[in-house]
Amino acid sequence: MFKINDELLSEIRDRFRHVDHCPYQGPRVFFENAGGALTLKSVVERSAELSAIPDNQGRDNPASDELVRLIDQAKDDIRSFLGAAKGPVFVGESGTELLFRLISAAVLEAPDGGDVVGSTLEHPASVSACARWAKIANRNFVRVPHNSETGTVTVEDYRPYVSKDTRVATILHTSPVTGMAVDVAGIAALIRGISPDCYIIVDGIQHAAHGGLDIDSYGIDGYAISPYKVFSRHGYGIAWVSERLGSVPHNNLIGAPADQWDLGTRDTASYATFSDVVNYFDWLGGHFTESTDRREKIVAAGKAIHQHEKVLTDAMLYGVSGQDGLAAMSEVTVIGGIDNPLREGLVSLAVEGKSAVEVVSALREQGIRVHARKNDLYSGGVLAPLKLEDCVRVSMCHYNTEQEVSRFLTAMQSIVGNKAA
Repeated sequence: MFKINDELLSEIRDRFRHVDHCPYQGPRVFFENAGGALTLKSVVERSAELSAIPDNQGRDNPASDELVRLIDQAKDDIRSFLGAAKGPVFVGESGTELLFRLISAAVLEAPDGGDVVGSTLEHPASVSACARWAKIANRNFVRVPHNSETGTVTVEDYRPYVSKDTRVATILHTSPVTGMAVDVAGIAALIRGISPDCYIIVDGIQHAAHGGLDIDSYGIDGYAISPYKVFSRHGYGIAWVSERLGSVPHNNLIGAPADQWDLGTRDTASYATFSDVVNYFDWLGGHFTESTDRREKIVAAGKAIHQHEKVLTDAMLYGVSGQDGLAAMSEVTVIGGIDNPLREGLVSLAVEGKSAVEVVSALREQGIRVHARKNDLYSGGVLAPLKLEDCVRVSMCHYNTEQEVSRFLTAMQSIVGNKAA
């Protein structure tokens, strides 16, 4: 029911810039989507259009009125995309900056004492914010060890580390290193059952492009995304906060509404270009449901995206068009295991006898764009327990094709078959 066929896939690819061609390299396969997805043509056009407007919001003129309308429309669109009926939504500098803001507000305003709890799977954005503000607020920062074999963290992993004194908790929705999803709703329910008033904040930056969001079902207080990883552009992040967290004291202008989180005059294009993203999900979902409800079409698009990306990762792991997949290459280790139902459009791997940088370079020479993750502040929490110095991250999105996977596998066969290369 949610299968993206060849005809629709062609239409999808036509809506993105640089889908198979880099303006600096030439023809290439783009498997670096976790580093930043392709950009919708409509986003590029909207950015150019609004960058030329000299007016600001809140003035008595038609241009200003239109800017305000675009922002208000975008906030409604963002709530539809996130599945959040209530609570402030706002833009900031980046997803990382917004996680710092949400976590700092929660840690500073929660009742005295107690713990801040997060996992070792998490990105340094939330880890760094928790470490900094827990120290300032004289709270313990507790790290939940993730499962290195599966590349995720579970409700049972969190259970021993959550207590009635847990004041703030963070959850990573999907790992940008392993590509594995996390049961946000299940972990949040565990935390709520033990510490009902805990503030729960989720890093959704990697997850947002890969299969749907339903914030109202999660029981959380904050969620942040980076739109450049969801088919928009760089230069801004988006956050949602619950009504409860939204009204706690936070960085704000004196006299502003208690739930106002925007600071200063915002770039209207930040909001408007995310409306373009939501319009795209609306269009895509319309191919899989007869409903005219915007939210239902967004949900249908998420299901189609998730299903197509599973087709792509299965092809990469098990083979396509008669080719062997990575599972058949004895020199290749796949992080998180071969058969892992939590995988979302991403395969991270290590090649025996070769560094990730060497593999990335060899793939680049064959027109395939991937990325090396190293045992550093960004990926060390995942790679160090596996005793890996680095890995190759191959990240796909729903506009990628099985033919592109086939090109990747052909290239990998040549790489693992020539150790001296």
